[in-house]
Amino acid sequence: MNVQALTVETSPIADIRQLILLLDGRSPLLWMRRNQGLAGIGCALRLEFSGTTRMTDAAAAWKQVARLATVTDPLARTGTGLLAFGAFAFDESSVQTSVLIVPEIIVGREDGQCWVTRIWATGQSAPENPLALHPLGDEYRIALLPGALPPDGFRAAVSSGIEHIRAQQVNKVVLARDLVGRVPAESDLRRAITKLALGYPDCWTYAVDGLIGSSPETLIRADHGSVNARVLAGTISRGADAEDDREAALALATSSKDGDEHEFAVQSVLKSLRPHTSVLATSEIPFTVKLPNLWHLATDLEGTLSDGSTSLDLIAALHPTAAVAGTPTDQALNLIRELEPFDRGRYAGPVGWVGADGDGEWAIALRCAQVAPEGGITAYAGCGIVLDSDPERELAETKMKFRPIVEAFG
Repeated sequence: MNVQALTVETSPIADIRQLILLLDGRSPLLWMRRNQGLAGIGCALRLEFSGTTRMTDAAAAWKQVARLATVTDPLARTGTGLLAFGAFAFDESSVQTSVLIVPEIIVGREDGQCWVTRIWATGQSAPENPLALHPLGDEYRIALLPGALPPDGFRAAVSSGIEHIRAQQVNKVVLARDLVGRVPAESDLRRAITKLALGYPDCWTYAVDGLIGSSPETLIRADHGSVNARVLAGTISRGADAEDDREAALALATSSKDGDEHEFAVQSVLKSLRPHTSVLATSEIPFTVKLPNLWHLATDLEGTLSDGSTSLDLIAALHPTAAVAGTPTDQALNLIRELEPFDRGRYAGPVGWVGADGDGEWAIALRCAQVAPEGGITAYAGCGIVLDSDPERELAETKMKFRPIVEAFG
């Protein structure tokens, strides 16, 4: 792939507390948690990939981009200099392209320090775009309605999945359903992003090429030779009061069904990371993570890279984890293709950013919706199905997982 040489300049600026207000309302680029992160404006370079090798192709192309770039970066910290936002399709057969987008302007904010990076094609003029906070556009509310897999169809798919597990064709399969709608012409997508960021501050709120969401699950973070990840699998709704909430968390922590589902996910990540690490450790037992509407079972992993892999190399090795596909992987993917009557697009694929040195942060694209250029919107939510799963309970779980996006747009 031939790519354009880029010139990159980073400089410190005064603190900007409202990253979302910097964004373009129709094509926002954002990676943020607890009001810290990266906001992208414009597009200096867009790379598209598809098929089985989409992630390895992206890793190779990005190394070429970084090699050709001329970078001035006096700060030399995580998130400065050349970087790209990325979102990758879940399935190799998806018609949805996978992308790396290098913005013309990136504003970063971390621990009270703020910076701006300007990027342009070498030999041309630097972008004139001044930094400005733009007020949110008019309010709008939309309804998201059942799509290609309505509730009855989802129950049937779950029942079929359980039968395949009972027949020992798979150990676990993750099945999703969809909601669809349409956003008004010229609507400001930053309104939905703002609601997600305020409602789920401990999640990664992201916007990349129309993919918008708040994910609780860190797929991988690579930073100067260290890697860490957080695996989430196993879910229960929050209690109505403090006592109910404590009981819900205890029920999740002691559930054999959720424990089995979680262990499949942890082992799949360990298996994928071991070839790339010299040290790899996990929290001893799963712990519960509290979100505004859910409890999740979680395990943290930390390790040391031993083979020079970039974050793009690592997401290629990790995806898809058992948390979003199932196990064994190939059999689970085939079953998903059989039981889900839609293309997942970028739902449950990697979303995040990568720097010039290959370091980066990537989450799994959950609690999300894809907004098409013409205004169509599709949201997704899924559940891990194991032998003890119940179709009605799994349907209820998808309703809980849809809540962030339904409320953000509704």
